[in-house]
Amino acid sequence: MSETPPATAPSGATTLPLVFEEPRGRKKPPRHLADLDPAGRKALLEEHGLPGFRAKQLSTHYFARLVDDPEQMTDLPAAQRADLVQALLPELMTPLRTLEADKGTTRKTLWKLFDGALVESVLMRYPDRATMCVSSQAGCGMACPFCATGQGGLQRNMSTAEIVEQVVAGARALARGEVPGGPGRVSNVVFMGMGEPLANYKAVIGTIRRLTDPSPDGLGMSARGITVSTVGLVPRIYQLADEGIPVTLALSLHAPDDELRNELVPINTRFSVAETVEAAWNYARTTKRRVSIEYAMMRGINDQGHRADLLGDVLRSYGDWGWVHVNLIPLNPTPGSKWTASDPADEREFVRRLEAKGIPTTVRDTRGREIDGACGQLAATED
Repeated sequence: MSETPPATAPSGATTLPLVFEEPRGRKKPPRHLADLDPAGRKALLEEHGLPGFRAKQLSTHYFARLVDDPEQMTDLPAAQRADLVQALLPELMTPLRTLEADKGTTRKTLWKLFDGALVESVLMRYPDRATMCVSSQAGCGMACPFCATGQGGLQRNMSTAEIVEQVVAGARALARGEVPGGPGRVSNVVFMGMGEPLANYKAVIGTIRRLTDPSPDGLGMSARGITVSTVGLVPRIYQLADEGIPVTLALSLHAPDDELRNELVPINTRFSVAETVEAAWNYARTTKRRVSIEYAMMRGINDQGHRADLLGDVLRSYGDWGWVHVNLIPLNPTPGSKWTASDPADEREFVRRLEAKGIPTTVRDTRGREIDGACGQLAATED
């Protein structure tokens, strides 16, 4: 295998339609300050005949103070307040249901978007951090058969602001002490909810920039606290490596061989395991950030010892300089599915074999099983 993989996508790969195109005529979400940089926010206010300098005040309320009640924006003139809020802070989504688990430290919310589309986000509070798991699309077009979201199909991309709003909503809940443990802040964001983030590339990059922009232009988060998951859109992985934003890449591999991965992750019929892992290795080499290999453990499907050995060999073929970490995920089965979680003994043996080959491996802490924790399960049951 090549010691110096290409810095750009393989020839011809970028011609594939890897970004979902919205149908013409479909109404777009209202523009929100989170969609725009500071100059764009100022310009939008001026388009509405409003003073552009108010944009920074609105940004401060949204990103720094986490205010969602216009009556609390007392530094805005009362006569203009409603117009200013309507211009830059339109309502984007409405919470339909919030379910709690783990004594209230895990909160899953089902959101209704402006056009009726349903998405989910999850807030998970741990002793040392608070993580928001966000959706980037309403539904998903990757069609992985073991995933509830994938089986529902893709409705549309989410806007940058719709993605950001999930994080801001979680930040408000923590800041207001609504989650056990007292007031806190969101420290980590994972793009592991509904949708394939790299198929909505522009909005996801916009979201990352809003999350990492210094306050009050954004939330002021560290890029190192952000993880972007992908099933393996190879050209987009190369593109992400060149963005200059050191987020963590999580590659949902789920199988080390093409025959099985073609069944579990249909995009593999376009980009083989070798091409996909090569792109991930290039990401680690370019960004100096360790890549996480996500591997959902499915009983009798991909949890055999020989597959653990093959996975270890595939990853070690790029050297042992610590570029990768394997995150085994006990499958959270969907109702009526043939895909079930691995036997704990097989899971332990899988870990043992990977570690014997020098591959750092952990088993993900699973949360929210009693509240339909797998992404897409809550939306799928909503009438």
